[in-house]
Amino acid sequence: MPPSYVGRFAPSPSGPLHFGSLVAAAGSYLEARCAGGRWLLRIEDVDRPRTVAGAEAQILRQLEALGFEWELDPWRQSERDQAYRAALASLRECAQVFDCGCSRREIADSALAPDGAPRYPGTCRNGLAAGRQARTVRLRTEAGVEICFDDAVQGRVCEDVGTAVGDFVLQRADGLFAYQLAVVVDDAASGVTDVVRGADLIDSTCRQIWLQRCLGLPTPRYMHLPVAINGYGNKLSKQSRARAIDPSRPAPALVAALAFLGQQPPDALAGGSPATIWRWAIDHWRPEAIPPRRSIRADAEFWEEDA
Repeated sequence: MPPSYVGRFAPSPSGPLHFGSLVAAAGSYLEARCAGGRWLLRIEDVDRPRTVAGAEAQILRQLEALGFEWELDPWRQSERDQAYRAALASLRECAQVFDCGCSRREIADSALAPDGAPRYPGTCRNGLAAGRQARTVRLRTEAGVEICFDDAVQGRVCEDVGTAVGDFVLQRADGLFAYQLAVVVDDAASGVTDVVRGADLIDSTCRQIWLQRCLGLPTPRYMHLPVAINGYGNKLSKQSRARAIDPSRPAPALVAALAFLGQQPPDALAGGSPATIWRWAIDHWRPEAIPPRRSIRADAEFWEEDA
């Protein structure tokens, strides 16, 4: 029988593991371990121009030093083109996707979604205009259909994808497959039942649920954790020069991640081994204590690399 719980952590190899990623990894790991399930690792390198040489190996070393243990060898999206191509072909057979010749500038000049972002106006839905060439492949959405899910931390989330976003991209102008397609196909193929990740991705979830329905795939349960931000309100990321986790000092980072998630670890844990910290964390894991917020300021020591 397949396990009743399968979780995953999916870092992008655009730089080393930082505190924001550690929070997502810790939350997903503890949920899986406390459920007696499996925890998988997936390298999200579908956006190949953003991949940094050596980053994947560095992330794996950091995770190992922090005491994470995962089942099976890591998946790499860069090795999954055939699966994405097959999914796109099945959608095309059912006329659920179409070729689009619009540039980003043209879309930016079109109507805005309720959140102020450019909304695709449906220009190429009924075919490319004369003289236009296909740039992207888009998934058809339907205005007036509300997608809802109950998030384990953030509560009920609903979105009319067709109105808020419009038809969205599954294959980019550079020929690469889009994140939305890759993550949906990979979660289903690896049997993921529960997705625990940062709240910066919560706005993608209704789109992913729409795509799951179009492909006839199951919808996982979702838990979106608060995103770690710096003193300027920016998400900790490679772009904001977030400080890399020091693999030689795993305990302080692990304890800080548990505190960030509302778990109130005792100060004495900061001097313990990763195995000791994980034993305590699993025994005392309380997901209901996670603050139901989209973002929280992290300790300053994790903000930026030294100049």
